[in-house]
Amino acid sequence: MKHLFAPLFLLALAIPAMVRSADPIPDDHKINGFAIGCQAYTFNRFTAFQAIDKTAAAGGKVIEFYPGQKLSPEHLDLKVDHNATPETLDMVKAKLKEKGLIAVAYGVVGLSKDEKECRKVFEFAKTMGIRVINTESVDSIDTWEKLVKEYDIKVGFHDHPKRDNNADYKMWDPNYILSVVKDRDVRIGSCADTGHWMRSGLKPVDCLRILKGRIVSSHLKDLNGYNHLAHDMPYGQGEGDVNAILKEYQAQGFDGPISIEYEHKWEDSLPDVTACIDYVKNWKP
Repeated sequence: MKHLFAPLFLLALAIPAMVRSADPIPDDHKINGFAIGCQAYTFNRFTAFQAIDKTAAAGGKVIEFYPGQKLSPEHLDLKVDHNATPETLDMVKAKLKEKGLIAVAYGVVGLSKDEKECRKVFEFAKTMGIRVINTESVDSIDTWEKLVKEYDIKVGFHDHPKRDNNADYKMWDPNYILSVVKDRDVRIGSCADTGHWMRSGLKPVDCLRILKGRIVSSHLKDLNGYNHLAHDMPYGQGEGDVNAILKEYQAQGFDGPISIEYEHKWEDSLPDVTACIDYVKNWKP
């Protein structure tokens, strides 16, 4: 397991402890102070409506959508993404209201260098009340940074695991992400995927400290090991030290969305997802 206190960590000390935008997540959609719910990808064997149902059943108060999930069992021809019609999005909003959830994040989505195409994603986020767009589109940052300022919507750089056969992929490294965002608009930061850091052999809490002040969203995972084959476990049952992660979030004043992206037991993950939310609900620093 690697500990990442590289020179760029010093940059984090000069960055404000909190990243905020004009429209914070309401306290009544937080659990024990954390805006935690599900990344709909957890339920990618199901429709978006079923993902909303399952998130609510697990006790979540917020949800992160991903591009292209089918709308519902009755509307398999429709998809939830930034190309959806207003009528489709109205159905999604009605379903969210029915279940007492709000959409807070969207991703991981590609952001085009073409401003017209990129704007579709930001318009979708604005329409849905989404606070954070999660991406890995570093090459188009000059295009979408302007839209971050215009729409007052955050963008988080998501990390996948280190690719041993592709040295050009650098998103796994929090020092690299910090180097990209440090001179950009304060609403641009990290979508901290703690599980993928573990798969890269990195200790999540070290990564969070490196990125202090620039974490805008998180995919919180607890895995059974520090390797590429490790899989999700209910919080507190893996090796990711979720207790220390939550303490670090709290210490940093992090108020962004936390998504449970549970990539194990795909057909029957609801009990484990519920256990994750219960862990946060009962957590004491």
